[in-house]
Amino acid sequence: MNKAFLIDLPRPVKRFVMIMADTLMLPVALWAAFSLRLGTPVPGVLLDYGWLLLLVPAVSLPVFALFGLYRAVVRYMGLQAIIAVVQGVTLSALVFGALVMLGRLEGIPRSALLIYWLLALFMVGGSRLVVRAWFQAAIKRRGTEKPVVIYGAGTGGIGLATSLFNGRQYRPVAFVDDNPAKQGTVIAGLPVRKPAELAELIDRNRLEYILLAMPRLSRTRRREIVAQLEPLPAHILTIPSLADIVANRASPDEVREVEVEDLLGRDAVGPRRELLARCIRGKTVMVTGAGGSIGSELCRQILREQPTQLVLVERSEFALYAIERELQAQLQGEARRPAVQAVLANVTDLARMEMLMHAFRVDTVYHAAAYKHVPLVETNVLEGIDNNVFGTLHTALAAVEAGVRYFVLVSTDKAVRPTNVMGASKRLAELVLQGLARQPDIRTRFSMVRFGNVLGSSGSVVPLFREQIRNGGPITVTHPEVTRYFMTIPEAASLVLQAGSMAHGGEVFVLDMGEPVRIVDLARRMIRLSGLEERNAEHPDGDIEIHFTGLRPGEKLYEELLLGEAVTETSHPMIMRAREGHLPTDTLQSLLSELRAACRRYNTQDARKLMAQVVEGYEAAGPNCDVLGRQLNESADAVARGLFRDGEGPCPIRRAYQRGTTPISAPQSEAPLAKR
Repeated sequence: MNKAFLIDLPRPVKRFVMIMADTLMLPVALWAAFSLRLGTPVPGVLLDYGWLLLLVPAVSLPVFALFGLYRAVVRYMGLQAIIAVVQGVTLSALVFGALVMLGRLEGIPRSALLIYWLLALFMVGGSRLVVRAWFQAAIKRRGTEKPVVIYGAGTGGIGLATSLFNGRQYRPVAFVDDNPAKQGTVIAGLPVRKPAELAELIDRNRLEYILLAMPRLSRTRRREIVAQLEPLPAHILTIPSLADIVANRASPDEVREVEVEDLLGRDAVGPRRELLARCIRGKTVMVTGAGGSIGSELCRQILREQPTQLVLVERSEFALYAIERELQAQLQGEARRPAVQAVLANVTDLARMEMLMHAFRVDTVYHAAAYKHVPLVETNVLEGIDNNVFGTLHTALAAVEAGVRYFVLVSTDKAVRPTNVMGASKRLAELVLQGLARQPDIRTRFSMVRFGNVLGSSGSVVPLFREQIRNGGPITVTHPEVTRYFMTIPEAASLVLQAGSMAHGGEVFVLDMGEPVRIVDLARRMIRLSGLEERNAEHPDGDIEIHFTGLRPGEKLYEELLLGEAVTETSHPMIMRAREGHLPTDTLQSLLSELRAACRRYNTQDARKLMAQVVEGYEAAGPNCDVLGRQLNESADAVARGLFRDGEGPCPIRRAYQRGTTPISAPQSEAPLAKR
């Protein structure tokens, strides 16, 4: 009979086969018990009481069903199923014995019942173990699984091995473990080897994969083990961390790529609960840019601190839909469910932001809305300034008007001595808040939290490198010496929430980002962890080549977190308070007025020069490197003079629109540029 056919039989058919097997085995066990006890193959007692052979399955099968013997999947049967077999057989033997004694049947030796119990246990339990072994052997013989070794012979490793044995993708051949007490033993049917034997195992079994099963280890220890495995010619995969398993973000047997946190991360410092809750619990909280990488994680963590209401502000319809749906799912089953309000809005719209903050009675604002992709902002200067500078200004003014208590700006290390528009606009946004914080009689406490790159954010190099490796390369790196700071998104969001609650007004908080990482080293590690080799002059037959493309417009070799050395510690070891210069109020107001005028004229060069006047380290780019800016300037000049593409004046409907004599007339505030 085809073994694959037996494996793939429907569950009801397999359950029926088990019931029929038990129906046959139990009478055989009773007959064998009497035969062994009385020393004859045809016991006379069964000639007198032959109906007992029918009574045994009639009593036992309902008991077996009660203990779940027919619900258990035999191929996955473990210790709990074996205990259920013992319990079921024992209870059925006791019930059968009680019926025999109550019926006062003569000539039935009581010791035969004990023998029957042992034989029934052996036959019912043994048959299931034999079938399980047969199933597993049949699955292995299919030959489609990839041989793997599991690093870690603890609970996580054993669970992973059991799951893989019953799957069709991977076939475990051995465990590897650091614990000398486990080395040389056999666990879950697999030998446990030393880490030093990994190279031999890979060569002998032609292994392509090493699966890390260490969910409870600290990130530091995981990073050490990953570093040891990197030189081996095998693709390294891992199971989720214990935190992800507990939070139901992953299952224990899920196999995934090694997380970048295992390469770059450090053991996170536990959050201080009183800092997390101070600006959130029992309050109405608004998050701008709620659909972005940082904004969405802020929303997830804010909900755990039990706000009264969470207001999501986002200009992208899809991003807002996605985070709102996720947060509603997060709240399922919660006894106290904060109201989640999803609002499509642009932070540059002052009136809209004022209305929202008044309507929802907002207590705390986390302003994460920003354009942050350096090359894109470099070629879209005016939009970057409008969103990053005036979006921050308008949201902050709305907060003051609405009496918001806390306002926290999510800033960036690129704001420190920036060489690009994105960094300069974020530094100017910081100066705006510092200027507002110095105004008298303002109830809102403004603060800024500055940190570097977050792992897995939109635009991060990590997903880009993974995609390039999957496509066979090459990996593109801008410069061999470019370095960046990295932090995980959850850690950054948690520290933003804690830093904001420390604010008294105008502070710049800087997060401890650890040591900077060379991007080319990160690329090489990702190549090795994929079981591949870098192709270069020394290894012309390698798999993946690294191409250096040159620094992009506005990009720096390295990033900084502080403008000076004036920094003090706070009560949190990962948060520092920087003391940095600010602009006089008159200077700031004059600059913002001129910058707004430059943006309305679509004059990118003037906008760059104005930012260069006040942002330390930033230099306005020369006119020849801003092709898009020149085109916009020429177009803006033409529009201001009333000229259009053909060099003539506006068409009749445009003139009527300006005069307000058509059904789609412009309101007074929508006058053309020349009249503003």
